[in-house]
Amino acid sequence: MAPASLRFTDATFGPAGSMPSMICSSIFRLAMFSSVCGELLGDSETDRVQDLMSRYPLIDGHNDLALQLRRHYHNLLSRVDLQHLPLVATDIARLRAGRVQTQVFAAYVLCGAQEKDAVRLTLEQLDVIRRMCTEYTDMELVTTAEGLRGAESRGKIACVLSVEGGHSLDSSLPTLRMFYLLGVRSMALTHNCNTPWAGSSSDLYHFYRRENNTLTLFGQAVVQEMNRLGMIVDLSHSSWETARAAISVSKAPVVFSHSSAYAICNHSRNVPDWLLHELKKNRGLIMVTLFSDFVACEGQANVSSVADHFDHIRNTIGAEFIGIGGDYEGVLRFPLGLEDVSKYPVLIKELLRRKWPEQEVAGVLRQNFLRVFDEVEKVRDELRLSPPGEAQIAPEEVEHPCRLVLRPPPSQAPSSAPSSGPPRLLSVALLLPASLLALH
Repeated sequence: MAPASLRFTDATFGPAGSMPSMICSSIFRLAMFSSVCGELLGDSETDRVQDLMSRYPLIDGHNDLALQLRRHYHNLLSRVDLQHLPLVATDIARLRAGRVQTQVFAAYVLCGAQEKDAVRLTLEQLDVIRRMCTEYTDMELVTTAEGLRGAESRGKIACVLSVEGGHSLDSSLPTLRMFYLLGVRSMALTHNCNTPWAGSSSDLYHFYRRENNTLTLFGQAVVQEMNRLGMIVDLSHSSWETARAAISVSKAPVVFSHSSAYAICNHSRNVPDWLLHELKKNRGLIMVTLFSDFVACEGQANVSSVADHFDHIRNTIGAEFIGIGGDYEGVLRFPLGLEDVSKYPVLIKELLRRKWPEQEVAGVLRQNFLRVFDEVEKVRDELRLSPPGEAQIAPEEVEHPCRLVLRPPPSQAPSSAPSSGPPRLLSVALLLPASLLALH
């Protein structure tokens, strides 16, 4: 029974049978009916989201958990429980709650490692991702679209390896091929710094700045080799000029793994409408990101402002070219209501509330990425008879103190007198940095 303060009697509305009593009683019953219907409708919407996401669980295009494992735990997996990680927004329990079935995990190293030990650091990040995806039974490392589908049938969270930033290659196609052999299936051409062969959307770093902020000839060779290998070309963080050039060179669909619509928030990391149209011609994918600064250039971002990006891109090029790339663990601020990976159903509920057809939402959740992955592998198969790329970047384009230049030793004039001592070591020049070789 309700507390006395909440009980309603005839005295509440006036004498029984009076006009005020009947009017007030009707209003009360209508309010109670509306409340009950609202609760039932809310439950119905939630059930609809859960049903849709159970049939089409999410493929999330970008997550930086490995970066936070290094930052907080020095990559010591033996000291953490990935089921529950209190310091971050991603763990297995919340991936399950968010209906995330496939997570593209990024191996990212800071741009400050360029010209230093970026390759070593990238290998260490790939190692920690491979370990967490093979040591935890909830997860499964996959390297093909078919493997991704198989992981879903087994109830596993599929892990796809990506490298975030071409500076991790140190301008080397053999390094790219070794990453592929380790399981990498996607790479962003740049991060917040230019490489010697591709331009970034950011000017935070001084590396390799130039007026023509696009792909060089070696950069084109990188894209072509990624096509040959079956590696997805990721253009998030690339300058618009680099993105346009990569789209024109690539035989396979490309992705923006975590970018949003420039027309809604005019940040250089987002994609303008003209570039969206180029992406459509390529049959690629823009995976809308959730970083607040890219969602709402002014004010507090929320679920509705994220959905505005989806609406705009859908109206501009169609829903079949849209995915989701949250960028959890890579940034600090997320929209209200989307604070961690468990909140994805809230976003899907908003799209359905905006009358998106379920089939289009299914594409955003999963089917569009699978189409791109399938087509990337199809191009790989078509290029299977092509030899590995052997393009080498010109030394003057990439020379720095930590990079060795392999040069033959200087030729020696033949001596008429036989030498009585041990033979001279003529290969020392092969081990010297270019800056020292210039002195000889």
